[in-house]
Amino acid sequence: MKLLTAATLLLASTAAFARPAPLVSIPTHDGFFDNIAAYCGKAFEGKVTVDNATGPSSFAGKKLVMHVRKCTDSELQVPFHVGDDASRTWIITKTGSGLSLKHDHRHQDGTDDVSTMYGGHTVDAGFANVQSFPADQYSKELFVSQSIPQSIGNTWQMYIYPEKFTYRLIRQGREFRVDFDLTKPVTPPPAPWGYKD
Repeated sequence: MKLLTAATLLLASTAAFARPAPLVSIPTHDGFFDNIAAYCGKAFEGKVTVDNATGPSSFAGKKLVMHVRKCTDSELQVPFHVGDDASRTWIITKTGSGLSLKHDHRHQDGTDDVSTMYGGHTVDAGFANVQSFPADQYSKELFVSQSIPQSIGNTWQMYIYPEKFTYRLIRQGREFRVDFDLTKPVTPPPAPWGYKD
């Protein structure tokens, strides 16, 4: 009985001193994350500067606005509004082994789109102003199931400089780029679909 009591006390005292493991990061990832977080609460208008897809673009003639809407020590939520379409939110997360970029796509009623939470993870140090996110395995399998296997080669890139933020998608034969003017904040839009103000 004494042995059991001693073991219980030892476990209890160990639990009292336990703390969560630290979320480690490297300076370039921290710098990139912090450079975006510095604009928290602000929104900016952008324009498509490169789009080599054939056929009409769903972005043509629409107001494009990014909103650095919510920021914590480990996650940034950045809705990307395309005209009245508030279905897209970029989620940048510190993972302890780099940075993750996910695309949260939702319907107007807030439910998840079938094609949601795709994205990628950094595989190198990158720079405080530029990070690349090659498609992760979840995304590759999603793209195959959605009959768009060409997208498994996707790499998303984000650039942030004092005057401009860029969102870029590249893969073999495909490039899409939107540049946002950080010198002219605009009125933040309403919450994206599925989120609350």
